[in-house]
Amino acid sequence: MSNELYISATPQGDRIALSQNKRLIEYHFDETEHQYSVGDIYFGTVKKVVSGLNAAFIDIGYEKDAFLHYHDLSPNINSLNKFTKDVIAKRPINLRLKNFNLEPQIDKLGKIGDVLQKNQPILVQVVKEPISSKGPRLSCDISIAGRYIVLVPFSNSVNISKKITSKQERQRLHKLLTSVKPENFGVIVRTVAEGKEVADLQRDLENCVEKWDNGMKQLKNAKPRERIISEMDRAASILRDMLNDDFDSIVVDTKETFDSLRSLLQNIAPQKEKILKLHTGKSKLFEQYGIEKQIKSLFGRSVSLPSGGYLIIEHTEALHVIDVNSGNKSTSEIDQEATALSVNKEAAIEIARQLRLRDMGGIVVIDFIDMKKVENKRDVHEVLKDEMKTDRSKYTILPISKFGLSQITRQRVRPEMNVVTREACPACGGTGTIQASIAVTDHIENHIEYLFTKQNEKKISIILHPFIHAYYKQGLISRQMKWFFKYKKWVNIIKDTSLGMVEYHFLDRNGDEIELNN
Repeated sequence: MSNELYISATPQGDRIALSQNKRLIEYHFDETEHQYSVGDIYFGTVKKVVSGLNAAFIDIGYEKDAFLHYHDLSPNINSLNKFTKDVIAKRPINLRLKNFNLEPQIDKLGKIGDVLQKNQPILVQVVKEPISSKGPRLSCDISIAGRYIVLVPFSNSVNISKKITSKQERQRLHKLLTSVKPENFGVIVRTVAEGKEVADLQRDLENCVEKWDNGMKQLKNAKPRERIISEMDRAASILRDMLNDDFDSIVVDTKETFDSLRSLLQNIAPQKEKILKLHTGKSKLFEQYGIEKQIKSLFGRSVSLPSGGYLIIEHTEALHVIDVNSGNKSTSEIDQEATALSVNKEAAIEIARQLRLRDMGGIVVIDFIDMKKVENKRDVHEVLKDEMKTDRSKYTILPISKFGLSQITRQRVRPEMNVVTREACPACGGTGTIQASIAVTDHIENHIEYLFTKQNEKKISIILHPFIHAYYKQGLISRQMKWFFKYKKWVNIIKDTSLGMVEYHFLDRNGDEIELNN
Protein backbone atom coordinates (compact mmCIF):
# COMPACT_ATOMS: atom_id res chain seq x y z
CA MET A 1 0.00 0.00 0.00
CA SER A 2 1.45 3.36 -1.00
CA ASN A 3 0.41 6.83 0.10
CA GLU A 4 0.97 9.99 -1.93
CA LEU A 5 0.39 13.57 -0.77
CA TYR A 6 -0.12 16.39 -3.29
CA ILE A 7 -0.27 20.08 -2.32
CA SER A 8 -1.20 22.72 -4.88
CA ALA A 9 -1.15 26.42 -3.99
CA THR A 10 -3.88 28.82 -5.16
CA PRO A 11 -4.44 32.53 -4.34
CA GLN A 12 -7.21 31.50 -1.90
CA GLY A 13 -5.21 28.76 -0.13
CA ASP A 14 -3.68 25.29 -0.50
CA ARG A 15 -5.47 22.34 -2.10
CA ILE A 16 -4.36 19.12 -0.39
CA ALA A 17 -4.97 15.64 -1.81
CA LEU A 18 -4.05 12.37 -0.14
CA SER A 19 -4.19 9.28 -2.34
CA GLN A 20 -3.71 5.61 -1.59
CA ASN A 21 -2.50 3.42 -4.44
CA LYS A 22 -3.39 6.32 -6.80
CA ARG A 23 -6.98 6.44 -5.41
CA LEU A 24 -7.99 9.76 -3.83
CA ILE A 25 -9.03 9.19 -0.19
CA GLU A 26 -8.81 12.68 1.38
CA TYR A 27 -9.20 16.17 -0.05
CA HIS A 28 -8.82 19.40 1.91
CA PHE A 29 -8.79 23.09 1.13
CA ASP A 30 -6.69 25.06 3.59
CA GLU A 31 -7.74 28.69 3.19
CA THR A 32 -5.04 31.36 3.48
CA GLU A 33 -7.22 33.55 5.69
CA HIS A 34 -8.71 30.61 7.56
CA GLN A 35 -9.09 31.04 11.31
CA TYR A 36 -10.29 28.93 14.21
CA SER A 37 -8.65 25.64 13.20
CA VAL A 38 -9.01 22.59 15.43
CA GLY A 39 -6.18 22.62 17.96
CA ASP A 40 -5.71 26.42 18.09
CA ILE A 41 -5.49 27.87 21.62
CA TYR A 42 -7.06 31.32 22.25
CA PHE A 43 -7.14 33.86 25.02
CA GLY A 44 -10.89 34.37 25.36
CA THR A 45 -13.39 36.18 27.55
CA VAL A 46 -16.53 34.71 29.11
CA LYS A 47 -19.47 36.63 27.59
CA LYS A 48 -22.41 34.72 28.99
CA VAL A 49 -22.98 31.87 31.44
CA VAL A 50 -26.17 29.90 30.71
CA SER A 51 -27.10 27.70 33.66
CA GLY A 52 -29.94 26.01 31.73
CA LEU A 53 -27.43 24.63 29.21
CA ASN A 54 -24.72 24.23 31.85
CA ALA A 55 -22.49 26.01 29.35
CA ALA A 56 -20.85 29.34 28.64
CA PHE A 57 -20.35 31.43 25.51
CA ILE A 58 -16.80 32.66 24.98
CA ASP A 59 -15.62 35.56 22.82
CA ILE A 60 -12.54 34.55 20.80
CA GLY A 61 -13.11 36.99 17.93
CA TYR A 62 -15.55 35.00 15.77
CA GLU A 63 -18.76 36.72 14.66
CA LYS A 64 -20.70 34.37 16.95
CA ASP A 65 -19.50 33.55 20.45
CA ALA A 66 -17.93 30.12 20.80
CA PHE A 67 -19.63 27.40 22.87
CA LEU A 68 -18.07 25.81 25.96
CA HIS A 69 -19.97 23.07 27.83
CA TYR A 70 -19.28 22.11 31.45
CA HIS A 71 -18.18 18.63 30.37
CA ASP A 72 -15.46 20.25 28.21
CA LEU A 73 -13.99 22.30 31.05
CA SER A 74 -11.35 19.72 32.09
CA PRO A 75 -11.12 18.42 35.66
CA ASN A 76 -8.14 20.75 36.19
CA ILE A 77 -9.88 23.96 35.05
CA ASN A 78 -9.18 25.66 38.40
CA SER A 79 -5.44 25.05 37.94
CA LEU A 80 -5.63 26.44 34.40
CA ASN A 81 -7.53 29.55 35.54
CA LYS A 82 -5.12 30.17 38.43
CA PHE A 83 -2.11 29.82 36.10
CA THR A 84 -3.71 32.10 33.46
CA LYS A 85 -4.34 34.84 36.03
CA ASP A 86 -0.75 34.62 37.30
CA VAL A 87 0.68 34.88 33.78
CA ILE A 88 -1.55 37.83 32.80
CA ALA A 89 -0.66 39.63 36.06
CA LYS A 90 3.04 38.97 35.24
CA ARG A 91 3.64 37.39 38.63
CA PRO A 92 6.94 35.50 39.01
CA ILE A 93 5.98 32.01 37.87
CA ASN A 94 7.67 29.15 36.06
CA LEU A 95 5.95 28.91 32.66
CA ARG A 96 6.90 25.22 32.46
CA LEU A 97 4.81 24.56 35.61
CA LYS A 98 7.77 23.57 37.78
CA ASN A 99 6.78 23.75 41.48
CA PHE A 100 3.26 24.86 40.46
CA ASN A 101 0.65 23.77 43.03
CA LEU A 102 -2.31 22.15 41.29
CA GLU A 103 -5.81 23.08 42.47
CA PRO A 104 -8.35 20.37 43.42
CA GLN A 105 -10.25 18.91 40.47
CA ILE A 106 -13.85 20.01 39.87
CA ASP A 107 -16.90 17.81 40.37
CA LYS A 108 -17.93 15.95 37.18
CA LEU A 109 -21.59 16.74 37.90
CA GLY A 110 -21.10 20.35 38.96
CA LYS A 111 -22.53 23.60 37.59
CA ILE A 112 -20.67 25.94 35.26
CA GLY A 113 -21.70 28.98 37.31
CA ASP A 114 -19.54 27.68 40.15
CA VAL A 115 -16.45 27.74 37.90
CA LEU A 116 -16.85 30.64 35.45
CA GLN A 117 -18.16 34.19 35.76
CA LYS A 118 -19.05 36.78 33.15
CA ASN A 119 -16.08 38.79 31.75
CA GLN A 120 -13.59 36.31 33.19
CA PRO A 121 -10.44 35.79 31.05
CA ILE A 122 -9.98 32.16 30.02
CA LEU A 123 -7.62 30.00 27.98
CA VAL A 124 -9.53 27.76 25.55
CA GLN A 125 -8.80 25.35 22.69
CA VAL A 126 -10.87 24.93 19.51
CA VAL A 127 -12.19 21.36 19.20
CA LYS A 128 -14.71 21.99 16.42
CA GLU A 129 -14.53 24.62 13.70
CA PRO A 130 -17.51 26.94 12.95
CA ILE A 131 -20.09 24.86 11.08
CA SER A 132 -23.16 26.26 9.35
CA SER A 133 -24.62 28.96 11.64
CA LYS A 134 -22.80 27.74 14.75
CA GLY A 135 -19.67 29.25 16.25
CA PRO A 136 -16.60 27.21 17.23
CA ARG A 137 -16.86 24.52 19.92
CA LEU A 138 -14.29 24.90 22.70
CA SER A 139 -12.58 22.91 25.43
CA CYS A 140 -10.45 23.86 28.43
CA ASP A 141 -8.82 20.42 28.41
CA ILE A 142 -5.74 21.91 26.74
CA SER A 143 -3.45 19.56 24.81
CA ILE A 144 -0.52 20.00 22.41
CA ALA A 145 -0.09 17.29 19.78
CA GLY A 146 3.32 16.06 18.72
CA ARG A 147 4.43 13.29 16.39
CA TYR A 148 4.57 10.53 19.02
CA ILE A 149 2.93 12.04 22.09
CA VAL A 150 0.23 14.50 23.13
CA LEU A 151 1.20 16.84 25.98
CA VAL A 152 -1.49 17.62 28.58
CA PRO A 153 -0.67 20.50 30.99
CA PHE A 154 -1.92 20.39 34.63
CA SER A 155 -2.00 16.59 34.70
CA ASN A 156 0.40 13.90 35.86
CA SER A 157 -0.97 10.80 34.15
CA VAL A 158 0.63 8.75 31.34
CA ASN A 159 -1.89 7.08 29.04
CA ILE A 160 -1.06 4.69 26.18
CA SER A 161 -3.03 4.37 22.93
CA LYS A 162 -5.38 1.37 23.02
CA LYS A 163 -4.17 0.42 19.55
CA ILE A 164 -0.82 -0.57 21.08
CA THR A 165 -1.80 -4.09 22.19
CA SER A 166 1.54 -5.56 23.31
CA LYS A 167 1.60 -5.64 27.12
CA GLN A 168 5.42 -5.51 27.15
CA GLU A 169 5.50 -2.47 24.83
CA ARG A 170 2.83 -0.67 26.86
CA GLN A 171 4.84 -1.20 30.03
CA ARG A 172 8.05 -0.01 28.33
CA LEU A 173 6.42 3.18 27.04
CA HIS A 174 4.69 3.89 30.36
CA LYS A 175 7.90 3.48 32.35
CA LEU A 176 9.89 5.51 29.82
CA LEU A 177 7.51 8.50 29.62
CA THR A 178 6.92 8.53 33.37
CA SER A 179 10.66 8.96 33.89
CA VAL A 180 11.20 11.77 31.34
CA LYS A 181 8.00 13.83 31.42
CA PRO A 182 8.16 17.24 33.16
CA GLU A 183 6.42 17.97 36.43
CA ASN A 184 2.69 18.83 36.18
CA PHE A 185 2.46 17.63 32.57
CA GLY A 186 0.53 14.54 31.52
CA VAL A 187 1.27 12.55 28.39
CA ILE A 188 -0.86 10.57 25.93
CA VAL A 189 1.30 8.17 23.90
CA ARG A 190 0.19 7.89 20.27
CA THR A 191 0.06 4.66 18.27
CA VAL A 192 3.03 5.65 16.07
CA ALA A 193 5.25 5.68 19.18
CA GLU A 194 5.25 1.88 19.24
CA GLY A 195 8.82 0.59 19.00
CA LYS A 196 10.40 4.07 18.94
CA GLU A 197 13.68 4.86 20.67
CA VAL A 198 13.85 6.95 23.83
CA ALA A 199 15.70 9.74 21.98
CA ASP A 200 12.83 10.15 19.45
CA LEU A 201 10.19 10.28 22.18
CA GLN A 202 12.16 12.68 24.37
CA ARG A 203 12.85 15.04 21.44
CA ASP A 204 9.14 15.10 20.57
CA LEU A 205 8.25 15.72 24.21
CA GLU A 206 10.70 18.62 24.44
CA ASN A 207 9.28 20.16 21.24
CA CYS A 208 5.77 20.10 22.73
CA VAL A 209 6.94 21.62 26.03
CA GLU A 210 8.80 24.35 24.12
CA LYS A 211 5.64 25.10 22.10
CA TRP A 212 3.71 25.48 25.39
CA ASP A 213 6.47 27.69 26.84
CA ASN A 214 6.49 30.01 23.79
CA GLY A 215 2.70 30.29 23.91
CA MET A 216 2.71 31.24 27.58
CA LYS A 217 5.35 33.90 26.91
CA GLN A 218 2.99 35.37 24.34
CA LEU A 219 0.09 35.17 26.82
CA LYS A 220 1.89 37.61 29.15
CA ASN A 221 1.16 40.54 26.81
CA ALA A 222 -1.81 39.08 24.94
CA LYS A 223 -5.05 40.90 24.34
CA PRO A 224 -8.48 39.23 24.46
CA ARG A 225 -9.39 37.30 21.26
CA GLU A 226 -5.73 36.71 20.46
CA ARG A 227 -4.50 33.31 19.29
CA ILE A 228 -1.83 32.06 21.70
CA ILE A 229 -0.76 28.75 20.17
CA SER A 230 -1.50 27.83 16.58
CA GLU A 231 -2.04 24.32 15.29
CA MET A 232 -0.05 23.25 12.23
CA ASP A 233 -1.57 23.83 8.81
CA ARG A 234 -3.60 20.95 7.35
CA ALA A 235 -0.80 19.49 5.21
CA ALA A 236 1.71 19.46 8.08
CA SER A 237 -0.81 17.89 10.47
CA ILE A 238 -1.55 15.10 7.95
CA LEU A 239 2.16 14.33 7.75
CA ARG A 240 2.57 14.49 11.52
CA ASP A 241 -0.35 12.12 12.12
CA MET A 242 -0.03 9.73 9.17
CA LEU A 243 3.57 9.67 7.96
CA ASN A 244 4.86 6.08 7.94
CA ASP A 245 6.85 3.67 5.78
CA ASP A 246 3.93 3.48 3.30
CA PHE A 247 4.42 7.12 2.28
CA ASP A 248 6.47 7.16 -0.91
CA SER A 249 5.73 10.54 -2.47
CA ILE A 250 5.01 14.13 -1.38
CA VAL A 251 4.71 16.57 -4.28
CA VAL A 252 4.24 20.36 -3.90
CA ASP A 253 4.24 23.16 -6.46
CA THR A 254 5.66 26.13 -4.53
CA LYS A 255 9.12 26.69 -3.07
CA GLU A 256 7.65 28.08 0.17
CA THR A 257 5.65 24.89 0.84
CA PHE A 258 8.63 22.76 -0.18
CA ASP A 259 10.93 24.51 2.32
CA SER A 260 8.30 24.35 5.09
CA LEU A 261 7.66 20.62 4.68
CA ARG A 262 11.36 19.83 4.28
CA SER A 263 11.98 21.51 7.64
CA LEU A 264 9.15 19.48 9.19
CA LEU A 265 10.45 16.20 7.74
CA GLN A 266 13.98 16.92 8.96
CA ASN A 267 12.49 17.26 12.42
CA ILE A 268 10.07 14.31 12.56
CA ALA A 269 11.41 11.83 9.97
CA PRO A 270 14.77 12.71 8.39
CA GLN A 271 14.86 9.45 6.44
CA LYS A 272 11.72 10.53 4.55
CA GLU A 273 13.12 13.85 3.31
CA LYS A 274 14.04 12.31 -0.05
CA ILE A 275 10.39 11.58 -0.95
CA LEU A 276 9.56 15.32 -0.99
CA LYS A 277 9.56 16.72 -4.54
CA LEU A 278 8.97 20.16 -6.05
CA HIS A 279 6.71 20.06 -9.12
CA THR A 280 8.17 22.15 -11.93
CA GLY A 281 6.23 20.77 -14.92
CA LYS A 282 4.33 22.99 -17.34
CA SER A 283 0.97 21.36 -16.60
CA LYS A 284 -0.82 21.91 -13.29
CA LEU A 285 0.11 19.58 -10.43
CA PHE A 286 -3.39 18.12 -9.93
CA GLU A 287 -3.79 17.79 -13.69
CA GLN A 288 -0.56 15.86 -14.21
CA TYR A 289 -1.21 13.31 -11.47
CA GLY A 290 -4.89 12.74 -12.31
CA ILE A 291 -6.21 14.31 -9.10
CA GLU A 292 -8.43 16.91 -10.82
CA LYS A 293 -10.32 14.23 -12.74
CA GLN A 294 -10.91 12.18 -9.58
CA ILE A 295 -12.18 15.23 -7.68
CA LYS A 296 -14.70 16.06 -10.40
CA SER A 297 -15.95 12.45 -10.61
CA LEU A 298 -16.14 11.73 -6.85
CA PHE A 299 -17.97 14.76 -5.41
CA GLY A 300 -21.18 14.58 -7.41
CA ARG A 301 -24.61 13.51 -6.18
CA SER A 302 -24.11 10.19 -7.97
CA VAL A 303 -20.92 8.14 -7.50
CA SER A 304 -20.23 5.13 -9.74
CA LEU A 305 -19.02 1.75 -8.47
CA PRO A 306 -16.51 -0.35 -10.46
CA SER A 307 -18.94 -3.11 -11.50
CA GLY A 308 -21.79 -0.88 -12.70
CA GLY A 309 -23.63 -0.06 -9.47
CA TYR A 310 -23.80 3.47 -8.06
CA LEU A 311 -24.42 5.52 -4.94
CA ILE A 312 -26.79 8.47 -4.53
CA ILE A 313 -25.61 10.81 -1.76
CA GLU A 314 -28.04 13.35 -0.29
CA HIS A 315 -27.25 15.89 2.42
CA THR A 316 -29.72 17.49 4.83
CA GLU A 317 -29.25 19.73 7.87
CA ALA A 318 -29.73 16.80 10.26
CA LEU A 319 -28.08 13.86 8.49
CA HIS A 320 -26.61 12.36 5.33
CA VAL A 321 -28.41 9.64 3.36
CA ILE A 322 -26.65 7.22 0.99
CA ASP A 323 -28.70 5.00 -1.31
CA VAL A 324 -27.04 1.96 -2.90
CA ASN A 325 -28.25 0.94 -6.38
CA SER A 326 -27.27 -2.08 -8.48
CA GLY A 327 -27.43 -0.30 -11.86
CA ASN A 328 -26.48 -2.58 -14.78
CA LYS A 329 -24.95 -5.10 -12.34
CA SER A 330 -28.39 -6.66 -11.80
CA THR A 331 -28.06 -9.30 -14.54
CA SER A 332 -24.42 -10.32 -14.02
CA GLU A 333 -24.83 -12.62 -10.99
CA ILE A 334 -26.59 -15.97 -10.53
CA ASP A 335 -29.42 -14.67 -8.36
CA GLN A 336 -30.67 -11.51 -6.71
CA GLU A 337 -29.07 -12.30 -3.32
CA ALA A 338 -25.62 -12.75 -4.90
CA THR A 339 -26.04 -9.50 -6.80
CA ALA A 340 -27.06 -7.62 -3.66
CA LEU A 341 -24.10 -9.00 -1.68
CA SER A 342 -21.59 -8.15 -4.42
CA VAL A 343 -22.84 -4.58 -4.93
CA ASN A 344 -23.20 -3.92 -1.20
CA LYS A 345 -19.58 -4.96 -0.55
CA GLU A 346 -18.37 -2.62 -3.28
CA ALA A 347 -20.60 0.11 -1.90
CA ALA A 348 -19.25 -0.37 1.65
CA ILE A 349 -15.68 0.18 0.40
CA GLU A 350 -16.64 3.31 -1.54
CA ILE A 351 -18.79 4.71 1.30
CA ALA A 352 -15.87 4.51 3.76
CA ARG A 353 -13.81 6.41 1.20
CA GLN A 354 -16.53 9.03 0.64
CA LEU A 355 -16.89 9.73 4.36
CA ARG A 356 -13.19 10.65 4.57
CA LEU A 357 -13.12 12.38 1.22
CA ARG A 358 -16.05 14.71 1.94
CA ASP A 359 -15.35 14.77 5.70
CA MET A 360 -19.01 13.93 6.31
CA GLY A 361 -19.97 14.06 9.99
CA GLY A 362 -22.96 13.63 12.25
CA ILE A 363 -25.45 10.90 11.38
CA VAL A 364 -25.06 8.91 8.16
CA VAL A 365 -27.81 6.48 7.09
CA ILE A 366 -26.97 3.93 4.38
CA ASP A 367 -29.76 2.15 2.50
CA PHE A 368 -28.09 -1.04 1.26
CA ILE A 369 -29.77 -3.30 -1.31
CA ASP A 370 -32.03 -5.74 0.56
CA MET A 371 -30.42 -9.04 1.56
CA LYS A 372 -32.33 -11.93 3.09
CA LYS A 373 -29.45 -13.92 4.61
CA VAL A 374 -28.16 -12.77 7.99
CA GLU A 375 -24.62 -13.91 7.19
CA ASN A 376 -24.59 -11.66 4.09
CA LYS A 377 -25.58 -8.64 6.17
CA ARG A 378 -22.82 -9.54 8.62
CA ASP A 379 -20.28 -9.78 5.77
CA VAL A 380 -21.16 -6.32 4.45
CA HIS A 381 -21.00 -4.87 7.98
CA GLU A 382 -17.52 -6.38 8.47
CA VAL A 383 -16.31 -4.94 5.14
CA LEU A 384 -17.53 -1.49 6.18
CA LYS A 385 -15.81 -1.79 9.59
CA ASP A 386 -12.52 -2.92 8.02
CA GLU A 387 -12.51 -0.03 5.53
CA MET A 388 -13.25 2.50 8.29
CA LYS A 389 -10.26 1.43 10.42
CA THR A 390 -7.95 3.95 8.72
CA ASP A 391 -10.35 6.86 9.41
CA ARG A 392 -8.77 9.33 11.87
CA SER A 393 -12.17 10.65 13.05
CA LYS A 394 -14.08 8.99 15.88
CA TYR A 395 -17.03 6.94 14.63
CA THR A 396 -19.60 4.29 15.57
CA ILE A 397 -21.13 1.77 13.13
CA LEU A 398 -24.33 -0.11 13.94
CA PRO A 399 -25.14 -3.50 12.36
CA ILE A 400 -27.44 -3.56 9.33
CA SER A 401 -31.07 -3.56 10.46
CA LYS A 402 -33.87 -5.77 9.13
CA PHE A 403 -34.80 -2.89 6.82
CA GLY A 404 -31.35 -3.01 5.20
CA LEU A 405 -30.21 0.24 6.86
CA SER A 406 -26.81 0.85 8.41
CA GLN A 407 -26.34 3.82 10.71
CA ILE A 408 -23.02 5.57 11.31
CA THR A 409 -22.16 8.46 13.59
CA ARG A 410 -18.92 10.18 12.68
CA GLN A 411 -17.23 13.02 14.53
CA ARG A 412 -17.47 16.33 12.72
CA VAL A 413 -14.85 18.90 13.72
CA ARG A 414 -14.84 21.09 10.60
CA PRO A 415 -17.31 21.98 7.83
CA GLU A 416 -18.01 19.25 5.31
CA MET A 417 -15.87 19.37 2.18
CA ASN A 418 -18.03 20.05 -0.86
CA VAL A 419 -16.90 20.48 -4.45
CA VAL A 420 -19.30 21.84 -7.06
CA THR A 421 -19.26 19.34 -9.92
CA ARG A 422 -22.01 20.95 -11.98
CA GLU A 423 -20.62 24.03 -13.65
CA ALA A 424 -22.09 26.85 -15.67
CA CYS A 425 -21.01 26.33 -19.26
CA PRO A 426 -18.03 28.66 -19.84
CA ALA A 427 -18.85 28.90 -23.53
CA CYS A 428 -22.53 29.84 -23.38
CA GLY A 429 -22.72 31.35 -19.86
CA GLY A 430 -25.84 29.28 -19.21
CA THR A 431 -27.80 30.50 -22.24
CA GLY A 432 -27.75 27.08 -23.92
CA THR A 433 -26.28 28.32 -27.18
CA ILE A 434 -22.62 28.65 -28.17
CA GLN A 435 -20.61 29.78 -31.10
CA ALA A 436 -20.21 26.93 -33.59
CA SER A 437 -17.69 24.54 -31.99
CA ILE A 438 -16.30 23.63 -35.39
CA ALA A 439 -15.02 27.20 -35.71
CA VAL A 440 -12.97 27.19 -32.50
CA THR A 441 -9.77 26.16 -34.30
CA ASP A 442 -10.21 29.01 -36.78
CA HIS A 443 -10.46 31.51 -33.92
CA ILE A 444 -7.31 30.11 -32.31
CA GLU A 445 -5.42 30.34 -35.63
CA ASN A 446 -6.52 33.96 -36.05
CA HIS A 447 -5.41 34.87 -32.53
CA ILE A 448 -1.99 33.26 -33.05
CA GLU A 449 -1.46 35.17 -36.27
CA TYR A 450 -2.51 38.46 -34.66
CA LEU A 451 -0.28 37.93 -31.58
CA PHE A 452 2.80 37.09 -33.63
CA THR A 453 2.42 39.54 -36.51
CA LYS A 454 0.56 42.50 -35.03
CA GLN A 455 1.34 42.34 -31.32
CA ASN A 456 4.87 41.02 -31.84
CA GLU A 457 4.74 38.44 -29.03
CA LYS A 458 8.00 36.44 -28.81
CA LYS A 459 6.54 33.33 -27.20
CA ILE A 460 3.01 32.27 -26.36
CA SER A 461 1.28 29.32 -24.68
CA ILE A 462 -2.28 28.09 -25.16
CA ILE A 463 -4.31 26.20 -22.53
CA LEU A 464 -6.89 23.96 -24.23
CA HIS A 465 -9.39 21.17 -23.68
CA PRO A 466 -7.67 17.75 -24.17
CA PHE A 467 -9.61 17.07 -27.42
CA ILE A 468 -8.45 20.31 -29.03
CA HIS A 469 -4.97 19.71 -27.60
CA ALA A 470 -4.83 16.35 -29.38
CA TYR A 471 -6.01 17.97 -32.64
CA TYR A 472 -2.98 20.28 -32.66
CA LYS A 473 -0.45 17.63 -31.53
CA GLN A 474 -1.35 14.70 -33.81
CA GLY A 475 0.37 13.75 -37.06
CA LEU A 476 3.97 13.38 -38.19
CA ILE A 477 4.08 17.09 -38.92
CA SER A 478 1.56 18.45 -36.43
CA ARG A 479 -0.27 21.75 -36.69
CA GLN A 480 1.90 22.95 -33.82
CA MET A 481 5.00 22.27 -35.94
CA LYS A 482 3.44 24.01 -38.94
CA TRP A 483 3.03 27.16 -36.80
CA PHE A 484 6.75 27.02 -36.06
CA PHE A 485 7.59 26.79 -39.79
CA LYS A 486 5.22 29.67 -40.56
CA TYR A 487 6.09 32.13 -37.77
CA LYS A 488 9.58 30.90 -36.71
CA LYS A 489 8.29 31.01 -33.13
CA TRP A 490 7.25 28.16 -30.89
CA VAL A 491 3.73 27.85 -29.47
CA ASN A 492 3.52 25.83 -26.24
CA ILE A 493 0.26 23.84 -25.95
CA ILE A 494 -1.06 22.82 -22.50
CA LYS A 495 -4.11 20.62 -21.89
CA ASP A 496 -6.53 21.23 -19.03
CA THR A 497 -9.52 18.95 -18.38
CA SER A 498 -11.24 21.65 -16.33
CA LEU A 499 -11.86 23.74 -19.49
CA GLY A 500 -14.88 23.49 -21.74
CA MET A 501 -14.54 22.13 -25.26
CA VAL A 502 -14.49 25.58 -26.89
CA GLU A 503 -12.70 27.38 -24.06
CA TYR A 504 -9.06 28.42 -24.35
CA HIS A 505 -6.57 30.84 -22.79
CA PHE A 506 -3.44 32.48 -24.21
CA LEU A 507 -0.43 33.19 -21.98
CA ASP A 508 2.60 35.38 -22.71
CA ARG A 509 6.24 34.46 -22.04
CA ASN A 510 5.83 35.40 -18.33
CA GLY A 511 2.81 33.14 -17.89
CA ASP A 512 0.35 36.06 -17.66
CA GLU A 513 -2.95 35.72 -19.52
CA ILE A 514 -3.29 37.73 -22.71
CA GLU A 515 -6.55 39.62 -23.10
CA LEU A 516 -8.19 38.75 -26.44
CA ASN A 517 -10.91 40.45 -28.43
CA ASN A 518 -13.14 37.63 -29.63
